[in-house]
Amino acid sequence: MAAAKKKKSRGLLYVVMFIIAIGLFALYKVFGPNTRNLTGGEYLYIHTGSDYEKLKTALQEGGFISDMASFGFLAERAQIPEHIHPGKYKIKNGMSNFNIIRMLRSGRQTPVKLVINRLRTQKDFIYMLSSNLEVDSLALKQLLRDPVYLSEFGLDTNTVMCAVIPDTYDFFWNITADKAFRKIEKNYSRFWDATRKQQARSQGVTPVKAIIIASIVDEESNMSADKPKIASVYINRLNKGMKLQADPTVKFAIGDFTIRRVTGNMLQNPSPYNTYLYEGLPPGPICTPSVSSVEAVLQAPKTTYLYFCAKEDFSGYSNFASTYDEQLKNAHAYQKALDARGIH
Repeated sequence: MAAAKKKKSRGLLYVVMFIIAIGLFALYKVFGPNTRNLTGGEYLYIHTGSDYEKLKTALQEGGFISDMASFGFLAERAQIPEHIHPGKYKIKNGMSNFNIIRMLRSGRQTPVKLVINRLRTQKDFIYMLSSNLEVDSLALKQLLRDPVYLSEFGLDTNTVMCAVIPDTYDFFWNITADKAFRKIEKNYSRFWDATRKQQARSQGVTPVKAIIIASIVDEESNMSADKPKIASVYINRLNKGMKLQADPTVKFAIGDFTIRRVTGNMLQNPSPYNTYLYEGLPPGPICTPSVSSVEAVLQAPKTTYLYFCAKEDFSGYSNFASTYDEQLKNAHAYQKALDARGIH
């Protein structure tokens, strides 16, 4: 009798231990690590329009999931197949099914931090966004060429790049072309606060014209100390009705930014961006100028300068002149220095 009871107790103990083991195993499958080697990197990209099968394929091919069976079992009970959220998701090594499923189910994606510096053309801008985000390049190109759409922001197909202020932007990876541009334009609107608008008015320019001038200044010099004076040269020339004769605009017109010296037939290029041929500002910016270059225009000193030329000491700074005779002297000194170094 006692032996039977003992045997029964032992059997019950085995059952309990078995149940506990199953429970622990189940808990491990839910909360234990279930990542593999992350061969595709730690970011999972779920494209717009993806279904559950495509999600599983991406997880498997990217080496994100070690045990797909347990993931699939739990994912289906969490209704992941009915709740696919496109985006960029960071999957850290050692994450559990629970954490991965909770992240995907909630759509808690990782923003893309995009640093925009100097861009010269719309093509550069389209490439930057479409190569770092899911933004459709064709859709973005169409927006940038749509005068009706751009008029909503007070821009046109030439001035649209004025809206791109160099800065660090946070985007969700699956953002649309429209939402991406609106986010950038919102930053542009914030940039042009009451103070900056007043500074622009004091220089006799609009925000758009200030950026166009700044884009030329930005391409003319990397020397912060010279930028306000260079800006004053172009503002003075505009006020006097003189041609700007800015070499960077010719390079932009030709589409070759590697040119070191603008000469000969280059100056006859018929593009409206050629400020040797046409008076006034070019139709749009020739780059997305740095904030410091825009500030240089807004805070340009009142000078009589109409010319500037690289200094003969090759320091990167410029000599400034108010008369053409002064400019000829400065240019001669620079040419002499070039000849001395055998530079042609």
